[in-house]
Amino acid sequence: MTTTDPRPTLRFENPESQALFGTTYEAALENLLTTNTVPYGDDYARSGLMDPAAGMVRAGGGYEQPWTRDATINSWNATSLLAPTLAANTLWAVVEKDAAGKLVVQQDSQQWDQVVWTVGAWHHYLVTGDLDFLRNAYQAVVTTLAVREQAAVFGYNAQYGLFTGPSFFNDGVSGFPAPTAGDGESKGSESTSYPDVVASMYLSTNALYYAAYAGAAEMAAALGLPADGHRDNAAAMKQAVNEHFWNAQAGSYNYELRADGTPGIYQEGTGLAFTLLFGIADDAQAKAVIANAHGMPWGMPDTYPHWDRYSSAEPGRHNAIIWPLVQGLWAKALAKHGDQAGFVRETTLLAKLVRDSGGFWEIYNGETGAVDGGYQAGFGVKKHHWDSQPDQTWSATAFIDMIHTGLFGMSFDANGLTFTPTLPEGWGNVALANLPYRAAVLTVNLHGTGHNINSFELDGTAIHAVPTSLEGHHTIDIVLD
Repeated sequence: MTTTDPRPTLRFENPESQALFGTTYEAALENLLTTNTVPYGDDYARSGLMDPAAGMVRAGGGYEQPWTRDATINSWNATSLLAPTLAANTLWAVVEKDAAGKLVVQQDSQQWDQVVWTVGAWHHYLVTGDLDFLRNAYQAVVTTLAVREQAAVFGYNAQYGLFTGPSFFNDGVSGFPAPTAGDGESKGSESTSYPDVVASMYLSTNALYYAAYAGAAEMAAALGLPADGHRDNAAAMKQAVNEHFWNAQAGSYNYELRADGTPGIYQEGTGLAFTLLFGIADDAQAKAVIANAHGMPWGMPDTYPHWDRYSSAEPGRHNAIIWPLVQGLWAKALAKHGDQAGFVRETTLLAKLVRDSGGFWEIYNGETGAVDGGYQAGFGVKKHHWDSQPDQTWSATAFIDMIHTGLFGMSFDANGLTFTPTLPEGWGNVALANLPYRAAVLTVNLHGTGHNINSFELDGTAIHAVPTSLEGHHTIDIVLD
């Protein structure tokens, strides 16, 4: 199943840049819009809002489901811009109705980070301007937040003002330094099998709660509805994250806060990225986070360093290992904060990983760059070498987002589309053609190097942003100084 063509095309004047980045971008589009765009069945139509003329985006070659976090990340990274109907279907595929008939993000076994859906839904509205989508999305967000606030498991811990439950996407026990003291991974692979993990609080998940409350407030404002305390809740979450996770001595955010108040002074890649992307870190904190972040030879790891039960020879599946998902979020955060060198590093490393492995795999070894699913309990043993699945969608959309959000610096708001590019020296001038934006189709040309804009023209006329009302085919020329 495939979506509407023609697709965007990325063309560098430098042949080496084209061979590495242009080829990888084309492969990423194929991954998203052909390989992983699939029909959906009745199990995914529980919201009643699916468009029967479009399919949905699955999680990858090894996973037929869209899943909440995958649906969100893929829509946020790429699908909402490139194929809005497909993105909406994918977001609705993980929404159901509660007993009262209200929309709610699906209540499955991995509910701790389901509020991430808010991030994708709000972004989808900013990209598309679809008010009907927003009205339904707001109901789903409000209902879901209420469920989580009242939940006995993966719920609110009033003592710390934080939410309990595992860290974002780390559904495996290997993502946690000490799941149960003295007991290793004897309860199997699922992180939710370990009471210590369930009762603890983690940076990424609580950063997502801040983003969810902030997003709910923006949704309400766009719909002309009262804020219903969302802004106050967002402010309280931001304060709690900074109070309980910020480590001034380390110049970064801790990964973990256990139920007894013991901090886990470790690094979490997505957690750090979220503090930068959502504005939880102030300017001074952001600079410190970037300066003190520890990367591996092949990019930003999921968590770091190796837990005692893992090593370079046997890295944990969710430990010191490379998920392109994490690389993409980290690169997006670095680009937002002007770290061109860091952005270049992550983007180049991911392009080389894809080139050298022949595809967008789920996980790579952080030391060697080899395709590697890592080690973790499972299949009746305490340590099992897992597979890394092929054609992982959020690995592909991570690279697409590196190009859109990083290289071209695209940002969407209620007024339109803006660009703050980062064109590294040596990459050469570059053009992105056939780029859809609402009722317009854009060709965006970047000239020069760096990130300071010398001139910005739309069809030869100086302008600062692309308005939401633009229709038809247009050319943007950006000269960087």
